[in-house]
Amino acid sequence: MEFELTETQQLIRQTARDFAVKELEPGAGDREHKGEYPFELLRKMAELGLMGINVPEKWGGVEAGVVAYSLAMMEIARACASTAVTMAVSNMVAETICKYGTQEQISTHVPKITSGEYSAGAFALTEPGCGSDASALRTTAKKTDGGWIINGTKQFITSGEHAGVAVLWARTGGPGAHGITAFLVPKDTPGLKIGPEEKKMGLRASNTVSMIFEDAFLPSDAILGEEGKGFSVAMTALDGGRIGVASQANGIGQAALEAARSYSLDRKTFGKPLSEHQAIQWMLADSATELEAARLLVLQAAYLKETNKPFTKQASMAKLFATETANRVCARAFQIHGGYGYIEDYPVERYLRDARITTIYEGTSEIQRLVIARLLIKG
Repeated sequence: MEFELTETQQLIRQTARDFAVKELEPGAGDREHKGEYPFELLRKMAELGLMGINVPEKWGGVEAGVVAYSLAMMEIARACASTAVTMAVSNMVAETICKYGTQEQISTHVPKITSGEYSAGAFALTEPGCGSDASALRTTAKKTDGGWIINGTKQFITSGEHAGVAVLWARTGGPGAHGITAFLVPKDTPGLKIGPEEKKMGLRASNTVSMIFEDAFLPSDAILGEEGKGFSVAMTALDGGRIGVASQANGIGQAALEAARSYSLDRKTFGKPLSEHQAIQWMLADSATELEAARLLVLQAAYLKETNKPFTKQASMAKLFATETANRVCARAFQIHGGYGYIEDYPVERYLRDARITTIYEGTSEIQRLVIARLLIKG
């Protein structure tokens, strides 16, 4: 198996790393503390091509592939997980529109995501009463003259307040997955209201809101893909999205490991640095080993997607292992810092809070185990 990165992949990773170190990392803690959405930083990321890494060049992307996207996501998340999740969802929305949209839909929205004209894209699937069970969604789309009337509420929507376009899922038919259709919803859609920003445990510099549709009107050409086939659009997008979240988790975990290593070299107890105590060495060794294993799982899933091979199982495995690894690594880093880990002067408390959500969104760990088990049983 060839592990050497291509020149393009190396370039994308280095571009993301340089931007993360110089632009994102210095103010990450302050932005998180204030809950400050990074408009200008996101615009700069778009200028670097980071909002359309796997998007065709003719639509403003860099067409560098899924592996390059995963590597870039790791670097951005290592510096600022809040910015990374905004980047992840925007890339996912752009890719989904490219895959299922008409030429008009693609040309209208995708270049605005990749250029930064749109601050972000949004993925409006989750509702107050359904998250993992997406086929139970209750938002409705009723046919009317020239379009559709949308009613319902979407919950926990990343960048929902600032996104130039959202992919929305609504029920156009009977119960179950076959009655769901995907739509494109511009920010200024009549009847769309944005709820108050959620006060979150972590990722506080990202925007998370509810999207409320009260007799919102969408024209007939707002359908993304085919009527009644929206559930498969969502599942395909989520498969790819899990690679993004797994990459994000790996980046957070790497940041925590680096912080723990640095602290263990500086802090002294019982007359010697923490790093010379076997208990600390083993925590660092376990963390480094698990992160490397997670990274390889993520890149394997990214490679399979990039080469148009089945990747659903590998994406779920990568997401499950990488996110749970990140939580373990952040907890160890927190423990190595002792009491200092509990205060905001050190970033490990932020890493621990940010990592926690990765085992929940884009499919919980329990859902990943369900997906993996079903595919294993099918053979």
